[in-house]
Amino acid sequence: MTSIIPPLYGDGNGIYRVHLVGNCGTGKSTLGAHLARALNVPFISLDTLFWGPNWTVCPPAEFRAKVRTALQQQGCERGWVVDGKYTRFLNGIVTKQRTDVIWLDPPLALYFPRLVWRTVSRLLGFRQPCAAGCRESAREVFFSRRSIMWWCLSRHWAVRRMETENMRLEGVSEVEGGRMRRIGGWGGELQQWTRSVEEMVKTR
Repeated sequence: MTSIIPPLYGDGNGIYRVHLVGNCGTGKSTLGAHLARALNVPFISLDTLFWGPNWTVCPPAEFRAKVRTALQQQGCERGWVVDGKYTRFLNGIVTKQRTDVIWLDPPLALYFPRLVWRTVSRLLGFRQPCAAGCRESAREVFFSRRSIMWWCLSRHWAVRRMETENMRLEGVSEVEGGRMRRIGGWGGELQQWTRSVEEMVKTR
């Protein structure tokens, strides 16, 4: 039986403002870029706006101004896809406008090895850094609690608890509606959902 729940709700007028959440390394940026192309809307990675060269942190007021500007760029009148949360810095700038929340929650055993490979690839210069001028170093990657790999491991269960509670409050339901959905599993669920979005775009 086919679910009556659409892959994205939007605002009811064909505008989709999609917020991707989840732990680091879960594939938000990859999905975000793909989803933005499918919807023909801008893709905004909050990491690239938050981090300056040499991993300098953008001051909160400046960060908020950057995000507001990004959300007002050409094409955002049709919608947008945002990757990342930074909740305590943004004062609801993203969350108050979003129409859909997609929580990527694959098993740690699936996405942690991919994060390790991505991090080592950046360390060796085979991939672009997450933000301009933010180069990885062996010391930071392997011997520091600031390592993205350590952050991933230490935050996995905390993120899952937090987003589980958010799902309780905002989760999609055939009875009550809602705007947040969880995509877990080993890849099949994500592929199926992505195809359903693409089909939705073709028929709208």
